[in-house]
Amino acid sequence: MNKTPKIAVFGGSFDPIHNGHLALAGEVLSRGLATEVWFMVTPQNPHKQDCALSDELLRLQMVQLALLDKPGMVASDFEFSLPRPSYTLNTLAALAAAYPEKEFSLLIGADNWEKFDRWYKGDEILARHNVIVYPRGNEAEPLLPQGVQWLPAKLYDVSSTMVRAALLKGKEISGFVPPAVASFINEKKMYKNEK
Repeated sequence: MNKTPKIAVFGGSFDPIHNGHLALAGEVLSRGLATEVWFMVTPQNPHKQDCALSDELLRLQMVQLALLDKPGMVASDFEFSLPRPSYTLNTLAALAAAYPEKEFSLLIGADNWEKFDRWYKGDEILARHNVIVYPRGNEAEPLLPQGVQWLPAKLYDVSSTMVRAALLKGKEISGFVPPAVASFINEKKMYKNEK
């Protein structure tokens, strides 16, 4: 029996992390697609270099708070020590070198899969790692190459952009994020001004 720990790398800005992220990771674990899901907090996303992100340590703290009672879900700052911007191929190569006993796959949204051919050396990622693709809208399951798996997860109608917009308007966000994250955002007075 293969005892190799399978890690699904879930990269993102998590600005802020929300209940949809957690539900998605839960689907991956419950379907046995991974032993653990590592929430890889990205200090600088190469596809979002024009976007102003909240401080990376604040974003990491929110992820840590959200995952406190979530077995199998891990907050990771691994990319903080890597060159920026954070190219996924480099992150996966560094993870494989640091943890040779683990098998790493990549968890991405269908929106990212559609433009995967524009990712930095995306073909090398596909050659070395499995990819799990989840729906971001009402997409039908696309035709996928070997090593790429569709995750027919329930769609959660929440995004980090939606949470920030609600906060900007002074609206309640308790239905969108874990209580500890909502308290942290309030305490740190985050997302009060548009970036």
